[in-house]
Amino acid sequence: MSTSLPARRVYLETYGCQMNVADSEVVGGILCANGYALTRDIAEADVVLVNTCAIRENAEQRIYGRLGLFSTYKRRYPGMLVGVLGCMAERLRSNLLEDGLVDIVVGPDEYRKLPGLMERAFTGERGVAVRLSRVENYDDLTPARADGVCAWLSVMRGCDKFCTFCVVPFTRGRERSRSLESIVAEVRDLAVRGLREITLLGQNVNSFRDGHYDFADLMRNVAAVDRSMRIRFTTSHPQDMSERLIEAIAEEVNICKYVHLPVQSGSDRILGLMNRTYSVDHYRRLMHRIRKAIPGVAISTDIISGFPSESVSDHRMTVDLIRELRFDGAFTFKYSPREGTKAWEMEDNVPEEEKGRRVWEITELQHAIALEQNTELIGTAVRVLVEGQSKKSRYEYTGRTDTNRSVVFPHSDEQPGEFADIRIDRTNSATLFGIRVGDVIRAASQSLGGTAA
Repeated sequence: MSTSLPARRVYLETYGCQMNVADSEVVGGILCANGYALTRDIAEADVVLVNTCAIRENAEQRIYGRLGLFSTYKRRYPGMLVGVLGCMAERLRSNLLEDGLVDIVVGPDEYRKLPGLMERAFTGERGVAVRLSRVENYDDLTPARADGVCAWLSVMRGCDKFCTFCVVPFTRGRERSRSLESIVAEVRDLAVRGLREITLLGQNVNSFRDGHYDFADLMRNVAAVDRSMRIRFTTSHPQDMSERLIEAIAEEVNICKYVHLPVQSGSDRILGLMNRTYSVDHYRRLMHRIRKAIPGVAISTDIISGFPSESVSDHRMTVDLIRELRFDGAFTFKYSPREGTKAWEMEDNVPEEEKGRRVWEITELQHAIALEQNTELIGTAVRVLVEGQSKKSRYEYTGRTDTNRSVVFPHSDEQPGEFADIRIDRTNSATLFGIRVGDVIRAASQSLGGTAA
């Protein structure tokens, strides 16, 4: 009869970008390998960990709100540990320990130390590990990744671009890449497990480098693992969007014809202040090259409104660029000052109300463009990777096209992970709606008095 104690249970919440999702899977892998068990029920947890984002101020404020809730659980369950991981841990390590709520603070490059820090914290010793590394990439670790349809796979960490608004180089360190061989091996394992879509991740993913291999080489090698598996990537920097990468996307049939390419502003003056290292004309020509080489490609972007000294004229240039280039999607944010960045030293002189108005104008324009583009798809058939049940109806499934458009359609005999051909019959700016092509054929046959085969 075994007398071993049950594994201590860890509840882990994740906020922020897909990189944080991938990091949480790495953390889960480390903890499980060291005898801990993961739980989705905070009430049964011995340890509560929150993996954080520090890109914008409102993300940090949300985490502080969660920490307030965790204090309630600590009072209810004496002995429970609370830990803060990730970018916010790196940036605010001292502040997080001051009020006594947080027991462990661990930055993105120190997750291997987490089991030891937790064991010592159970004895009352609070722990901090936030040193940045030039070599850590967790290349040898197996993430705790649930089986499903899609997976996020980190291929490089950090960033060397030092955009003046961004804390990433200070919270995640300098660029370093995993080996191409280890990434291909992980993708091969995911293919065997039945996953149908892989997204390669990095703060600046197309600056990946492993010896003489660049990101285009990596994409081609990953795509060759299983041609029935879709391959995506994010996020890329215009400076590193090479001709070789564009060719790889165009030529490899299972690399999705979708590129997320942040422009941030339509004003050369603002781009210079942001240290984005390209001009509007460079970005424009790059967009044209991508669209020429990859017919039907979808391109989305990021935009920051209200950067220090952004004038009405600068804002109009951004609006005009959106109207000209007609992105398939745009993620627009109000500028948020981040301590330690170069932009922190600039005067944040665009009023919050005006930032909000500019974001609204850009968002409304982009919604109109997206609606026009989606409307053009009505009556056409698109291939959709079925991801699962729609959030709004148990009678409907949802999935995405190769170009990353969300599609909702009536539930039939499809299973998550399968592909379905859907004829689009209506749309809004964010989602396509339709029915299976087979159902369309049957309905047409029946309307003519025939019998569907």
